[in-house]
Amino acid sequence: MKAAWQQSLDTGGVPLLDYVDLRRAEVHDTVPLDLDLDLHPTLPARPSVIPTPRVQTERAFEVVQDAATDRPASWMRWYVAALICLDAVAVVVAGLLALLVRFGTVDQPLKGTTYMLFVLAATVPWVGIMAASRAYEQRYLGLGSEEFRRVGNAVVRFTTLIAVVAYLLKIDVARGMVALALPLCAVLTLVQRYVARQVLHRLRGAGAACHRVLLVGEEGSAKALQQRLLASPHAGLRVVGRCSPVGRDQGGSLAHVREAIELVGADTVAVAHSPGVTPESLRRMAWALEDTGVDLLVAPAFTDVAGPRIHVRPVSGLPLLQIASPQFTGAGKVVKRAIDIAATLLLLTVLAPGLLVVALLVVITSRGPALFSQQRIGRDGRPFKLYKFRSMCVDAEQRRQELLAHNESDGVLFKMREDPRVTRVGRWMRRFSIDELPQLVNVLRGQMSLVGPRPPLPSEVAQYEKHVHRRLLVTPGLTGLWQVSGRSDLSWEESVRLDLYYVENWSVAMDAEILWKTMFAVLRGSGAH
Repeated sequence: MKAAWQQSLDTGGVPLLDYVDLRRAEVHDTVPLDLDLDLHPTLPARPSVIPTPRVQTERAFEVVQDAATDRPASWMRWYVAALICLDAVAVVVAGLLALLVRFGTVDQPLKGTTYMLFVLAATVPWVGIMAASRAYEQRYLGLGSEEFRRVGNAVVRFTTLIAVVAYLLKIDVARGMVALALPLCAVLTLVQRYVARQVLHRLRGAGAACHRVLLVGEEGSAKALQQRLLASPHAGLRVVGRCSPVGRDQGGSLAHVREAIELVGADTVAVAHSPGVTPESLRRMAWALEDTGVDLLVAPAFTDVAGPRIHVRPVSGLPLLQIASPQFTGAGKVVKRAIDIAATLLLLTVLAPGLLVVALLVVITSRGPALFSQQRIGRDGRPFKLYKFRSMCVDAEQRRQELLAHNESDGVLFKMREDPRVTRVGRWMRRFSIDELPQLVNVLRGQMSLVGPRPPLPSEVAQYEKHVHRRLLVTPGLTGLWQVSGRSDLSWEESVRLDLYYVENWSVAMDAEILWKTMFAVLRGSGAH
């Protein structure tokens, strides 16, 4: 009558239930509920026949073994505990370094005690303020910039607390020591958080430290959401099952999601936008999950919109999502341009000797000039001349026609991993994006920005679909979102999606994050050809 098959994958000492195949499930309802438990791509194929659940009146889902016992929910507790320890270490190390710089010793006396004890005692309020700033909340850990912003908020509050306590208790703390310790504490905390996040991402890439997600929605929309989650393994949302309502009243059977959660051991429910998920069924589902500790995620119909553009406007108890228009002008653009000019002048000054050496290498190793110029399309469709170090032979443009049959791109771009036109030095330059550095001159002239979509060729723009022209609403960039998300390994469709996401949601904070990731993408040299 009932059977279940499971396969356990040991990743880093953490046993994960990768697959549970429900051969028969029963639900107490007047509308049947399809429960499809998907196999992780790396595991063997599951049995091909899964009978459709039928209506019963006495009991809900039945399996031989309760999958919830294999639920690896403890990883988050260990991760938060590690962050607390790291934060405490950061404030102690920062305090000790500040003492050594200011006094040359860590045994400096302070009003009946020592600075050392003062520093050690500061760990408790520091961790408390971090907790009050919600820097340990699960939804902010491991993804996005919100975690780092909350660390910044905690630093400001911690500084205020120290000033108030020192004033009230009349503690004459050396201002120079405090002025050095607080920025050091902030930097160390942010660096430790970044390192911890990279470790978490590696674990998630191996299948560990993930949230077990039950997808809810009609088959097509649920599978589409599943593909988006699979494309971002570092988000740690691992699908362990799909729950699809069927029948005329498709939303009615969603009340039994709780039984499905217990069956697969899910700790997160992700609801895909679909006609079968009605407001009433969604509300009842939220009620059913209130005392379970299970997170509820709802995918809106309007996708690829970042948080800063989304605002909640309650009307008669109905939370309406207000989508703000993209910002193409204003103070943010002024700040972006000021950063472009300052950073470009600094980079050109520092890199000038190296750029000269690269230019000499290009000229010595192959016939032709050191620089290559090409017409590209900039903001609002304005053409400009882009500069690069020449990485190909001088007749590369003429030879392109004969190589079109070997194009490996699935869109309007021309890509070829083993392009015979690329010189030996050019291949090395391309791997580390050194050939792009002369575009700093384009940035200085305002034709490009440090961050933005890739500047296209006129021939590429001529092949754009109507919606792709939105890439031209912002200034093209030296690096961009797709460059740090896979570079040349991405498909044309994915590259366009990432570029349009940047156009719709750009911010100075996003630019800073992209520049930070660019350094590591260039050093790895992956995806460049």
